[in-house]
Amino acid sequence: MIRLERTSVMNLENAIRGARNPMNSWDRIDSRYDESGDYILGENDLGLARRLRLAGSDHRKFIRQIFVSVDITAPLYWWKEYDTYKVATVANSTSTMHKIHSRPFSIDDFSHDHMTPDTLAFMQTVVERLESIRQTYLEQGRRKEDWYDLIQLLPSSYNQLRTCTMNYETLVNIYHARKAHKLVEWHTFCEWIHTLPYADELIVAE
Repeated sequence: MIRLERTSVMNLENAIRGARNPMNSWDRIDSRYDESGDYILGENDLGLARRLRLAGSDHRKFIRQIFVSVDITAPLYWWKEYDTYKVATVANSTSTMHKIHSRPFSIDDFSHDHMTPDTLAFMQTVVERLESIRQTYLEQGRRKEDWYDLIQLLPSSYNQLRTCTMNYETLVNIYHARKAHKLVEWHTFCEWIHTLPYADELIVAE
């Protein structure tokens, strides 16, 4: 399971203007804002952006100035792979260290969409045990041993929310490295990339 919400794409106008700096070709800018406040690339600017994107990383550095912010809820096993991408990314997460005990556990706190019925039934017993430990932790003076029981028993299917920022260049690397990955979550992530402004021209570019 993965959920991507509250997506914002920023700085497209400035990135395109900067792409024209090397040739002083600002008079060719033909992009504009529409009535919804979205920045729409004109034919000249989109053509330049496509050519620079396909010319290689040295020429397409303007896409490093197109920023994306998104709230991602995903299981810990997916986040371990996402954390490979440390360049030009920032994330603020909900804290398992400080807040793991703050609300009751339920099966929907965990990714279980691909579990077989027998495993899902067993997972329910794990969730019930975690909730029992949580109650003991709250009722017995928040003993450290109970807290460790929570942290060390917590399955990697536990869903965590992070607010992430990245740029289009990082998304180029992620898309081409993960689009055929065995985890369905990466396929969903790559489908989300396709929804970003000019993603097919500036990120996917196949």
